Amino acid sequence: MPDCRLIIGALLPSRNVASQPFSPGTPVPGNKMQTIKCVVVGDGAVGKTCLLISYTTNAFPDEYIPTVFDNYSTQTCVDGRAVSLNLWDTAGQEEYDRLRTLSYPQTHVFIICFSVASPSSHANVRHKWHPEVCHHCPGVPVLLVGTKRDLRGDKETLEKLKEQGMSPTTPQQGSALARSIGAVRYLECSALLQEGVREVFNEAVRAVLYPNAKKHAKKCVLL
Repeated sequence: MPDCRLIIGALLPSRNVASQPFSPGTPVPGNKMQTIKCVVVGDGAVGKTCLLISYTTNAFPDEYIPTVFDNYSTQTCVDGRAVSLNLWDTAGQEEYDRLRTLSYPQTHVFIICFSVASPSSHANVRHKWHPEVCHHCPGVPVLLVGTKRDLRGDKETLEKLKEQGMSPTTPQQGSALARSIGAVRYLECSALLQEGVREVFNEAVRAVLYPNAKKHAKKCVLL
């Protein structure tokens, strides 16, 4: 089962949509749609781009082209509220660390991804991704997502992990990690099977529309 990441702009028109001033929890008047900027981060090859492509096209891409960063704006409706969701795909490789953070300003919500079949990507959530997001964008809500959940039962994947004395991340371990970093929710999905994909982005929108009363949503200002 191949890993894949395809630059969104290769399939869809990429548009830079500026984030608008936003008051959390207030209704959108008339037909005016609130723009929410959502940035997706995580280790390389955990399936970030596949997740975005699957969400925006309802199809799973079959090529692997590493992303530096790209964005796409799609319109959606969550809980009866029209939203323009500005999605940013980023590169997880270390050589893009300084470039990647250029996409962070004005972010309303982050999705931190790891593959349930990659223990190292799970560990890097705590050691790299959450600290990076908190440093540049303190107070911005974070959603933790375990990708490739279909591989949890894949024999080849299980054998490779067993050879290294490892096993897939369990839902309980994912939930525990989410609690430890203060993520608003933990979700799992399979872009390949189109399972849980839409829920991921609906919950990202809700994290901005309905922030916890004790944690008011903020936009990211690059430090």
